Amino acid sequence: MIELIMIEGNSTSFDKAVQEEMNKSLRHFEHELLSIRSGRAHPSMVENLKVICYGGDSELPLKNLASISTPEARVIVIQPWDQGVIPDIEKAIMNSDLGVTPANDGNLLRIILPEMSSQRREDLIKILHAKLEVSRVSLRGVRKNFQNFVRDELKSKTISEDFSKRLGDLLQKHTDTFIKKVEELSSKKEKDLQL
Repeated sequence: MIELIMIEGNSTSFDKAVQEEMNKSLRHFEHELLSIRSGRAHPSMVENLKVICYGGDSELPLKNLASISTPEARVIVIQPWDQGVIPDIEKAIMNSDLGVTPANDGNLLRIILPEMSSQRREDLIKILHAKLEVSRVSLRGVRKNFQNFVRDELKSKTISEDFSKRLGDLLQKHTDTFIKKVEELSSKKEKDLQL
């Protein structure tokens, strides 16, 4: 958490700190949304897959092991820099929640994404809702941390009760704003999944 120096009547640094922490949760949620397939192939669908490689000694994200491209709307091509990790990458993809088996030609892996069935769309919407709830919980966790900070400052008589209440109201306003933002992003993604 960001170190704050509370000055009675000045909530600017508190305001900035709250927004900065909540923005981290929002950016994480935006990144999570990229991993949910909505019809088009995208490198972010696989780039953070953890690959156990080199005899189990290392667990690396796929983007650190290969170049990833999408030459066509439903095709992801993975070109490993070290051909020896192809079986490890293949295994990581098959164990992921993508639900696909990559084609291995010995030099690269090709993932051809199938047309989405209505069942797969429903599964992805459930995953989306779970990620949305995790994001809400994260934002509420940020709120709780700052509430605890304000409570401690009030206890130590660094700030007055009125100022504490103003900070609490400001904190709730930011929480509501950021939760609304993640819900809007989720709603937009859900519409994309239903197309």
